[in-house]
Amino acid sequence: MTAQCNLIIDSCCDLPYSVVDREGVYLIKFPFLFGDQEHLDDLGQSMSAHDFYERMRHGECPTTAQVSIPAFTEAFTKVAQSGIPTVYLSFSSGLSGSYDVSHIVAEQVQGQYPDMELHIVDTKLASVAEALLVYEAIRQREKGLTAHEMVAWAEEARYFVNALFMVDDLESLRRGGRIPDSVAYAGAKLDVKPLLTIDLEGKLSLKGVARGRKKGIKQLAEYYLERRDLENSSQRVVTGHADCPKDLERLHDIVSKQDEGVLFMDGEIGPVIGSHVGPGMIAIVFWGKDRREDLSVADRIARKVKGI
Repeated sequence: MTAQCNLIIDSCCDLPYSVVDREGVYLIKFPFLFGDQEHLDDLGQSMSAHDFYERMRHGECPTTAQVSIPAFTEAFTKVAQSGIPTVYLSFSSGLSGSYDVSHIVAEQVQGQYPDMELHIVDTKLASVAEALLVYEAIRQREKGLTAHEMVAWAEEARYFVNALFMVDDLESLRRGGRIPDSVAYAGAKLDVKPLLTIDLEGKLSLKGVARGRKKGIKQLAEYYLERRDLENSSQRVVTGHADCPKDLERLHDIVSKQDEGVLFMDGEIGPVIGSHVGPGMIAIVFWGKDRREDLSVADRIARKVKGI
């Protein structure tokens, strides 16, 4: 079936480049820096994940930045000139200001190309959680979804993406301002492995802690088994890691013993996300329960009042 729309995605989805390298899919590359030297996150083409984390292990502290205005301008101009309706699936606005910048640039490009049809969707997801949504969006595009249908699909589907990830420590997240100092301090003192998720607003949320990595990996598997889509006999699970492949194998083994129909798609946590989580992160992401149902009754009422 002929595709009815194009997609723009960004490198914070942490998918393998081979998955996104196809006609009608445009990649926006987030920047990261080691000292004064800027690099672009190109999904491992120019710098492997292993090499990136080795530099962190040897004491280098990478920093990240928003997508530049010229990068957005180039991508939006290309799709405007193509004449094909396009949907941009953006990295969570709860973790980056790039989503807001994309709207500003879209208005500027629209001034030059009044007929441009570009829809920007805040996935409210990051890394391998974003990967699952993007991967399925590519499949749905190839099945013939229009741009308007893709927007409606993505804005609903994002709430069924369940994600849990474990980090080795909270220092990188604290340094990047993603969590309060008090949380990082408590985690270090207790010598625990934090388990985090992404809340409905696309921000990081502490889900729990584990006493050691082995127990943490077991808790990741239990999270999947508790919240998976039981109606799907061949559940696709995205697992990601920040240069800890042996831990990933252990996670696969635990899950496979409980669910023989699971289909794994592995990803490596890229440099932009990696700058904030550090080496050793491991994650599991899957289609599961509607996360909006996790809210208290009072919070659900508040969301309806706000029209969210």
